[in-house]
Amino acid sequence: MKLSTRTRYGLRLLTALASAYGGKPVFLKDIAGSQEISEKYLSLIVIPLRAAGLITSVRGAHGGYCLARAPGMIRLLQVIEALEGDICLVDCVQHPSSCSRAAGCPARDFWSSLSAKIKASLNKTTLAELIKKKNSPGAKITKGSLKNGNCGKNKNNAAGKKRGNSGS
Repeated sequence: MKLSTRTRYGLRLLTALASAYGGKPVFLKDIAGSQEISEKYLSLIVIPLRAAGLITSVRGAHGGYCLARAPGMIRLLQVIEALEGDICLVDCVQHPSSCSRAAGCPARDFWSSLSAKIKASLNKTTLAELIKKKNSPGAKITKGSLKNGNCGKNKNNAAGKKRGNSGS
């Protein structure tokens, strides 16, 4: 099993947003620069991440991208499934009808067990744990993105105003 560049870059994008959680929305160009990833490529990666409810976008001059929920609530399994689809080492584990030998195959149980262990490991690991373990310089966003803003912890007030609520 080899993860695609899309998933590796998507995880780098999310760890950058996790580092900025609770601050202002972050521009893709800032993440692209700090992570040395093409901004155009990142713009394609955000599409499935938004569809999966992992990130949100804020429009306007002070807009950008934010995590949709706290870094401790986003699991790596959710990220990888959003960018790669279901994690399955071999087709016959998920779709036994895809192989005529699935029922009597001595290796199928092994592949099934290994797939389950990988999923369990990914499901117990969160973005918060990743940035806590390795708070690399590349994960930080520059230009004041960690100052107070309307991402994460402060998002409720901004969301309330959009719906016409007073936020109280």
